[in-house]
Amino acid sequence: MLVATKAPAVVNRNLTSEQVERIRKVRRAGAYVLLGFATAIFVLPFMWMLTTSLKSDEANLAFPPQWFPDSYHWENYSRAWSGSLPFSRFLLNTVVITALSMLGNLISCILPAYAFARMRARLAGVMFAGLLATMMIPREITLVPKFILFSKLGWVDTYLPLVVPEFFGVALYIFLLRQFFTTVPQELIDAARIDGASELRILWRIMLPLSKPAIAAICLFSFVSNWNQYLEPVIYLRTTEKFTLPLGLGMFSDQYATQYNQMMAVAIIALVPILVLFFIAQKTFIRGVTLTGIAGR
Repeated sequence: MLVATKAPAVVNRNLTSEQVERIRKVRRAGAYVLLGFATAIFVLPFMWMLTTSLKSDEANLAFPPQWFPDSYHWENYSRAWSGSLPFSRFLLNTVVITALSMLGNLISCILPAYAFARMRARLAGVMFAGLLATMMIPREITLVPKFILFSKLGWVDTYLPLVVPEFFGVALYIFLLRQFFTTVPQELIDAARIDGASELRILWRIMLPLSKPAIAAICLFSFVSNWNQYLEPVIYLRTTEKFTLPLGLGMFSDQYATQYNQMMAVAIIALVPILVLFFIAQKTFIRGVTLTGIAGR
């Protein structure tokens, strides 16, 4: 009786070290090509924004569009910033709203994240699942009831609707911080409790110093989200002097024309703080995002 057997895979073990190294170089080169292509996809819009900010009014309307203008007009930045719109005031408004919102996010997210990670209570798992379920609700769905509530409170045309909700927690930030807190060894917490430390003291003296990468990631997420926020400011703010930078950018478009070069110039200026913050905290941010996904408890 003949039994069909599967032929063993033939492995080429005759490759020299030079051939193996050549294969590695080819693979590495291919990876660099793919990374370069992906980088170009993300960099091209930024380059278009930069070159557009340096074009003349006529070059913005040229067809076909020109990537690089014949002459560079650096005065577009001063014209846009010192023109008829008070962009210095818009910048100050944006800084105030962003700073208060970041503070609110940290205060309102650190405490429940620590409670979910280290404190035991009945139905804690159910409450945490309910918290995660709120992440599936689109933010736009809550705009109408929130507007009705804030209008009855008399908060329209103030910064309160933009700042106060940030002091009531963000589900995503609580989840990320909770995941990071679970990576801290339980022995440290138990030792502190044996020494008589309260939960707030444990949080302040042990958890927060060890959680700087996660906190940096939350700060960066909160900064970018509030710095670029457009939808809610355009709903609640009425007075021009209270506008933020994103609302000011929209004022370059009117019924008859759009000043693309000045709009892009202000957009570049508004982008600089985000880039500076990211490059300063890049390593800490990446470490925080990486470690928040490791915990499996």
